[in-house]
Amino acid sequence: MGSCIKSSKGKVLVTGGSGFIASHIIDVFLDDGFEVVATARSDEKGRSIVNSAPISQQKNLSYVLVGDISEDGAFDSIFKTESAFDYVVHTASPYTLKVQDPIKDLLDPAIKGTTGILKSIKAYAPTVKRVVITSSSAAIINTLKHAKVYDETHWAPWTLEDIHIPKRAYETSKVLSEKAAWNFVKTEQPNFDLATINCTFTFGPVQRSLPSLDAMNTSNHRIRDMVQGKMKGGLLPTLPVFTFVDVRDVAQAHLKAVTVPEAGGNRFYVVGGHFSNKRIADVIRNSYPELAGQIPEDSHDDFPTDVYEFDNSKSKRILGLDYIGLEKSVKDTVQSILDRSWRL
Repeated sequence: MGSCIKSSKGKVLVTGGSGFIASHIIDVFLDDGFEVVATARSDEKGRSIVNSAPISQQKNLSYVLVGDISEDGAFDSIFKTESAFDYVVHTASPYTLKVQDPIKDLLDPAIKGTTGILKSIKAYAPTVKRVVITSSSAAIINTLKHAKVYDETHWAPWTLEDIHIPKRAYETSKVLSEKAAWNFVKTEQPNFDLATINCTFTFGPVQRSLPSLDAMNTSNHRIRDMVQGKMKGGLLPTLPVFTFVDVRDVAQAHLKAVTVPEAGGNRFYVVGGHFSNKRIADVIRNSYPELAGQIPEDSHDDFPTDVYEFDNSKSKRILGLDYIGLEKSVKDTVQSILDRSWRL
């Protein structure tokens, strides 16, 4: 820290800066008075991240280039050249359903990206006090045999062998990369502690720098598709996920995981409630009557009566989260799509 007085609450690196969740994380850290450095894969994406922030906050936001996060030392130069960071929020991880090679497309970037940044911090960033990693409910939930109630003590059972099962590749990458992070902290005893945010399907307003509605985050696709009339012929099945969280709560969870001292050393299962496609359709139809013609009059709700429950009390107790409900989350997501559509 030196003897100079910091004008901000500290300096935070946010990886994967152009992503949906990261864009909201950047917003809440700037609002709270932090200096934020975001990683981007190109100058074009980096400039877009900075330019989409309110002008008054752009002086506290900059970007650095990181290419392939699975390459050895991908983050070294950031910590060698940038002045001291206080915190790191690692959101960068692949999410793709178009997997050609599960090891190369999912597992390597997830595990090597995570352990790689932790190694770089340990080697070159002695001022970093805490690292917060965006994990997933996919690292918690066992789709083959659901628990009655899930919380942070649950781990999905997938191992390296499961990476070759196409529908399990993503979940496996999330389990193994989060376990690798906890194992690193345990064995390497670095200068920082760790917290993970295990969020579920994430709805909420699209990011300001979104280049097109095609580039929306996967969870929001169902809301976009309803607005665009793509489900006019009938709702698609909600499966396999029936829990959601609003992105603004996810962003708050990351901010609090950095700023609340006792958050260190903890996983947080961040989930706001249950949903089904029928419930989303009903909210859109009731809130935006002008879109009623786009939404099928589907009376069947495929929400299972025996759906698994969740215990998010730890996130409420330690992080102080007060979750946004489904109606507000869907309404605000639709509004953000409508606000942007005319200029896309």
